[in-house]
Amino acid sequence: MKIYIVSATFLLLGCIVSSACNHQVNKKYVLDYDIVPAYHNEDTWKAYDAFNQYLLDPVTSVYKVNNDIADGANSKSTIGAIWTQAIYWDMAMNAYKLAEQQSNTQRATQYKQLVADIYKGDSAHYVGFDFDNQDPNDGWFIYDDIMWWTISFSRAYGLFKDPQYLKRADESFCRVWYGSYKLKDRGSYDKVNGGMFWQWNNQNPPDNSGTGKMSCINFPAVIAAATLYNNIAASDVQHQADDKIGFDGNPDYPRWLSRDTYLKNAKEIYEWGVNNLFDKGSGNVADSRHENSVDWHATLYNQGTFIGASCILYKITGEQSYLDNAILAANYTMNVMSAPLFILPNGGGTEQGIYTAIFAQYMQILIKDCEQTDFLPWMERSIGYGWNNRNDKNLTIKDYTKKAGPTVSCYDASGIPALMLLFPSEK
Repeated sequence: MKIYIVSATFLLLGCIVSSACNHQVNKKYVLDYDIVPAYHNEDTWKAYDAFNQYLLDPVTSVYKVNNDIADGANSKSTIGAIWTQAIYWDMAMNAYKLAEQQSNTQRATQYKQLVADIYKGDSAHYVGFDFDNQDPNDGWFIYDDIMWWTISFSRAYGLFKDPQYLKRADESFCRVWYGSYKLKDRGSYDKVNGGMFWQWNNQNPPDNSGTGKMSCINFPAVIAAATLYNNIAASDVQHQADDKIGFDGNPDYPRWLSRDTYLKNAKEIYEWGVNNLFDKGSGNVADSRHENSVDWHATLYNQGTFIGASCILYKITGEQSYLDNAILAANYTMNVMSAPLFILPNGGGTEQGIYTAIFAQYMQILIKDCEQTDFLPWMERSIGYGWNNRNDKNLTIKDYTKKAGPTVSCYDASGIPALMLLFPSEK
């Protein structure tokens, strides 16, 4: 596969800004990746341990909004957003997997315990993962907030085979897809026009308000369903057929779905997403669709979940179109969104620092599982810049070209350690 890094015009601008180029005979410019200071294997553990030392609350095992918050934080204003805690849990699982791969028994034991502690802490804080609880401080009110957790539960079950994680994954997926048997909301899935609504509506009966269908619910739903399909054994009797009993004896609200139904749902939502939220010419993943109006603003996490959904379905089916879509979206992220310095972009929003951690999760699948290794230098370049600009606590911010100050949010600080855990140095 060829990756056309960018046009000569963009690359020349990159040379002017960063002086990180070599002049080729053919008058084009290519980035000199070696000019970025190298990071080493031990840097990965320094970065991740610092992230936990300064941002994981030792009292609650929930991540604080920034490193200046006192321990024991338990309010909405002092801890990270509810959906981002699932991503931090993913990072702990990735740390455990990396320690296992490196045959580091001590670290593997440490991070396996961390996975358990984070789960316990988040469960205690977020109303016992009761996804029908709309408590304004600790409860749930947006479909994608739940679906990020469904992905993480599914991933945790695949890694540890603990049945409590599968139960959480099943029930949270069905909660989003079908709605709540307690709240009587309509559910995220639009059974008439396809796709997934972002915000639930528990008017009884539901009206047509809140018609937005965001990428941040549609492609995570694909990932969650496909991950469940992958991680549930074909011999699992419970998942050989859809549950017809449902919550409170109501068949309209299933508690789990069969493996085949999860895969069918993943394929259906992916196809809707490609037709409604993806520019097949450029690789741009839209932010959202409101009926016939599409917001084409591209963000790193939407590009990432689209890439992840595409790669996982490619690995399941072997259908080339899925991989082609993933490569197209990755090229757009690299050539357009990361230009001219070819460093992962950052957004202006408070929570957008975590977008890198999400993007990294799915680029690893494209680069390693799907063997698209030409993208690896781009990841390593971003890591090198970000780590080189860490502060004296080994924390980094979301703009990897700038030095981190003394106060860093959990969102901003997550990006570089998340990348390092998934793309560790061989040095």
